[in-house]
Amino acid sequence: MKITDNKDPMGAAIMDFYHHATAARLRVLSSMFDEDEIPVPYLFRTFEEMPLLEQRALKMCRGDVLDVGAASGCHSLALKQMGYMGQVACLELSRLSCEVMKERGLNPVLCMDFFAQDDIGRYDTILFLMNGTSIIGKLARIPMFFRRLNTLLKPGGQVLIDSSDLIYLYTEDDGTVNIPDVEDYYGEVDYRMQYKGIRGERFDCLYLDFETLQNSARIFGFKCELVQEGDHYDYLARIER
Repeated sequence: MKITDNKDPMGAAIMDFYHHATAARLRVLSSMFDEDEIPVPYLFRTFEEMPLLEQRALKMCRGDVLDVGAASGCHSLALKQMGYMGQVACLELSRLSCEVMKERGLNPVLCMDFFAQDDIGRYDTILFLMNGTSIIGKLARIPMFFRRLNTLLKPGGQVLIDSSDLIYLYTEDDGTVNIPDVEDYYGEVDYRMQYKGIRGERFDCLYLDFETLQNSARIFGFKCELVQEGDHYDYLARIER
């Protein structure tokens, strides 16, 4: 899968902000929720501006790191600024975002789909942050996710991944849960982004509850532990063989 520049709203927003220190609204559209937006400066956050779960993940990194869905490269840059001595590689689908990361001094930058079968080496730590499970897209793609991890992790390697449990959207004030009677998993969401006149393609995003992530990891021969919970149904997990 490739994203052309004229269908890459987030990449265009990142490019604008990097070069001009300002950007228009990065709109987030969904068939399931009201319109939202991502504040573009947030994509350039420093370590001090990151949520505690992201800070914890960066402190847990070891060895050679692969930062997946790196966007503007804020996590990789934070590692470098912390004096991290291992190699930090950035992987990102957006060509525009990759150009910005290169201009910010990050190297290597891999402009590709995480699920591509290219040989890009093996890593001690793979980072999936800012709702990292979103890259899976659909519950049915979980086997593909773990198969790809098998090809990328060194022996003893770890995956640090965060997500949120959307169960809170269906929880009443009295604590009862009313999930609509549909076939799809309640954490499967569709999104489309728009920046200025650039409208991206619709894409699937998976918000995965920890129990489902842990059970799935076990099925595919991995261990999964809860590292830390956030303030609102979010969490950081570590996956190891």
